[in-house]
Amino acid sequence: MEPQPSLKKKTIGGLLWSFGDLIGNQGIQFLIQIILARLLLPEHFGLIGMILVFIALSNSLVDSGFTQALIRERNASQTDYSTIFYFNLLISVLIYVILYAAAPSISRFFDEPQLVSLLRLLSIGIVINAFAIIPKAMFAKEVNFKAQAKINLSSSILSGVIAVVLAVAGYGVWSLVLRQLSMNAIQSLLFAISKKWIPSLVFSIASFKRLFGFGWKLLVSGLIDTFYTNVYFLIIGRQYSAAQLGYYTNASRFSEIISQNLAATILRVTYPVLSSIQDEHERLKQSYKSITKLAAFLIFPVMVGMAAVGEPLVMLVFGEKWLQMIPYFQLLSIAGMLYPILALDLSLLQVKGRSDLYLLLEIINKISLTILLFLAVWLELGVIGLITAAILNTYLEFFVNSHFSKREVSYPAKEKVRDLLPIYLLSFLMGAVVWMLGLLVDTTIVIQLLLQVTIGMLFYIAACRVANIAELKTVYGLILSLLKKVRER
Repeated sequence: MEPQPSLKKKTIGGLLWSFGDLIGNQGIQFLIQIILARLLLPEHFGLIGMILVFIALSNSLVDSGFTQALIRERNASQTDYSTIFYFNLLISVLIYVILYAAAPSISRFFDEPQLVSLLRLLSIGIVINAFAIIPKAMFAKEVNFKAQAKINLSSSILSGVIAVVLAVAGYGVWSLVLRQLSMNAIQSLLFAISKKWIPSLVFSIASFKRLFGFGWKLLVSGLIDTFYTNVYFLIIGRQYSAAQLGYYTNASRFSEIISQNLAATILRVTYPVLSSIQDEHERLKQSYKSITKLAAFLIFPVMVGMAAVGEPLVMLVFGEKWLQMIPYFQLLSIAGMLYPILALDLSLLQVKGRSDLYLLLEIINKISLTILLFLAVWLELGVIGLITAAILNTYLEFFVNSHFSKREVSYPAKEKVRDLLPIYLLSFLMGAVVWMLGLLVDTTIVIQLLLQVTIGMLFYIAACRVANIAELKTVYGLILSLLKKVRER
């Protein structure tokens, strides 16, 4: 069953603005990251990487699963929003105090004295972020990504300029810290101004219990996922040098620009939309199936293509001092292929209110990852072994997630593999062509990269046309819709 026109229009509009946010915001952040990578040393990024896990876990704790609970709530009230706002703010302050006190111990763990002051300053951003959680949830609930795109773009540009000026002035790692802090502050301020929402002087125990009843499982699963997403920084920072962690940090961020950010873009649009049809089983299944196939069509070839052009891409973007990050970047790109599909499966469980299954899946998947990481460390396989463990675990997660999500929408792993396999195979075929072209072409890096990307795109489009991949027409329709809107203005 096709989505109703109003829902389809709402989804496409949200996707267009969300993709615009991705291209604009992430493009600016990527440009700033390149400039900073050329101005700073790998060790500077490594120092920030050592404390990322603590900042990420803290932000998950502050949110406490309430954002998803509020978005899913059909008729969230001012009392609901105010209650969650005060709770988030209180938790953020408590976490800051804990991190401030724990900073010396964390510094000793990594044997890096600088971490004390770095962590204490960077942790202020946790409190600042708490002020933006409710306005963000309101915008997401309304599927209003136009305002979010403008805010994110503005904060990226302003914080990026601040960071570059400080890096040029010789502030080193502090330019990275102040970049993050200024981004947090600008975002929170702009969200508050745009939404014009002010909390009421009320805290409802009933609201808290109702929302926390759904959100606490998402909180626990979010903490588990956040910890394991950042555990590589912890292991590499402890076992290896700050420079080695710096290579991994930039390789990770570089590869995630497409996979995780594109996944986040799709999820923040589709979650509120799918939540609105959560009780219409057949309609929900068809919408979920279409979104999954579209995500794979867009992300699979990009991630494989990035791995295929990894060497000239890293050389051109970061320069010769970052050569050691090339194999990390290539493997992380392959590891990120399935991330959007896995995230959609978990999002579906949230839509259906199955936060219990969401938590169970996180536990199962992270137990398997723990075993694989333990083997990689025990066998002394190095950073390459750690990333390989992540790749293997994504495939295990795919089948585990599919097994549980099929109960909610009758979309089993067998059917999902049948839908995604043609796109998967065509992506790797395109990657092989692009990689071999790089071996045969003897020219400058820029020309080589342009040839590889152009041939790769044309080959993938032609192959999809021959294989009659329906998503090619869908994307073509989205592009035409976007061009139509541009012309109308």
